[in-house]
Amino acid sequence: MTKPLIVTAGVQRRLAELRPEEKRQCAVALLELCEAFGWPHARSGLGVRRLLPGVFECRGTISLRFVFPDTPEAVIIVFLGNHDEVQTLIRSRRFP
Repeated sequence: MTKPLIVTAGVQRRLAELRPEEKRQCAVALLELCEAFGWPHARSGLGVRRLLPGVFECRGTISLRFVFPDTPEAVIIVFLGNHDEVQTLIRSRRFP
């Protein structure tokens, strides 16, 4: 099940600030996520885990995580940050 990928403007800005190697790792992770989301065993290497009901995170690099809601239409990446930033986002329960 391949889903379309939508990356919000805020995440695109954050990606543009990364070093080239980090950008490459994040791009690979996003492509794999689109292919694997919905297949639990296929996504295990991506570090996908549930943060809240209907909200997941995926490893972009060793230190960066993508946050996305579970939508049937597409994988919509709404946030990119480190562990502490993701925890702050989850505690606030306000998703971009």
